[in-house]
Amino acid sequence: MKTMKLAAFAAMALLLSGCGPEEKNQQSIKMWVAPNVTQEVYWGEIVKEWNSNPANRKVEFTPIPAAGSSEEAIMNALASGTEPDISTNIFIGFARQLTELKQLNDYSKMPGFQALVETRHMGNAMASWKFDGQQNVIPIYISPIVYWWRSDLLADYGFDHVPVTYDEIYTLSERMTQSHKGYSLQITSGKNWWDRWFDFVPLYYAASQGSPYIQNNKATFNNDAGVQTLTFINKMFANKWTSYDFTASDDPLAAGTVLGAVRGPWDIDRYHKQFPEVLKTIRIGQMPTLTGDAEAATMADSKGMVMFSTSKVQPDAWKFIQWVYSNPKNDLRWLELTGMPPAREDLQSNPVFKSYLQQHELVNAIASFVPKAVPPAPITKTVEVQRTMTQMIEKLVFKNSPITEVIQASSQEIDNTLGQ
Repeated sequence: MKTMKLAAFAAMALLLSGCGPEEKNQQSIKMWVAPNVTQEVYWGEIVKEWNSNPANRKVEFTPIPAAGSSEEAIMNALASGTEPDISTNIFIGFARQLTELKQLNDYSKMPGFQALVETRHMGNAMASWKFDGQQNVIPIYISPIVYWWRSDLLADYGFDHVPVTYDEIYTLSERMTQSHKGYSLQITSGKNWWDRWFDFVPLYYAASQGSPYIQNNKATFNNDAGVQTLTFINKMFANKWTSYDFTASDDPLAAGTVLGAVRGPWDIDRYHKQFPEVLKTIRIGQMPTLTGDAEAATMADSKGMVMFSTSKVQPDAWKFIQWVYSNPKNDLRWLELTGMPPAREDLQSNPVFKSYLQQHELVNAIASFVPKAVPPAPITKTVEVQRTMTQMIEKLVFKNSPITEVIQASSQEIDNTLGQ
């Protein structure tokens, strides 16, 4: 009788809590994804297929809630205890911050981790995302930062190839000056802190063979590679071969105001819809260097997936992640929908991707740079550091400050910021 009463009491407690035994066991995996239409379509397809198997714990995904940024939305959720089990759209600096706050699971401790790394051919990418001895992020994609060039306009100035050295760009710029038509290159991407990911950082990586610009909480770009990079930027502005005043609404490459500019794989679809004739002229080029080294590095614009340490369904969430990234057909679908190269080193050798890449010449050209793409510094104060870099460039452009002076001052300010 006592046992029956206890059982009845337990059943009543579950009823009052709003879930019976079966419902409790069916707690879903909560997932947040980037608030982006194509990525939501992708995850919709993936989740639907996963959920179609009754043996799988169901996944429920929603876009990261609206806020000032994805990072702000996630931090608010962590503060209120409403965070999901897993989330995409995590950049390396934020991942470092979440790791220091002990909010993320270490994937390397999960069963089958190394097998997944090998199956997806993402060993180099995972190594780049390792910090504090942990692997807290599965990188989803790697979009190498590259230049798009107008081959039709290059031909007008005697170039049958994209420029790869500083001197070639100087020659091109001088020829344009004589014709008084526009600028040769959009060398800076904008005035916001994140724009340094698309100009100074990739140019420095190219000049330094991929060496870090921040290491052990110290700026390391006050060196020959840093001076080369700023000398190139400074000469372009000093000779009025470029401009700092392109607005966000402008597309000087499409308009022909410049012959070359950094654009991303996400721009291919936009150009296809808005500037289809221009798109036919586009050729992909590396970050220029002093010598035009064909193996020059660049920056990887990359985001990844994390699992929060508070998740109550970690084994099943991990099974879902393994299922997604163990099948190259899922990465192919990602590539088809987003145009952004998946974070794997076998894109151009794996037959799964061969047909797509053959039919999409620009994506294939961009994908060729994936092995040379290095993620930005894994630091928690990315905004402050890159605002300092912005001020460094503006001192060159507007104050004609000596290169050695601005690079030393910027490095010291960054050291002070990261040492706090």
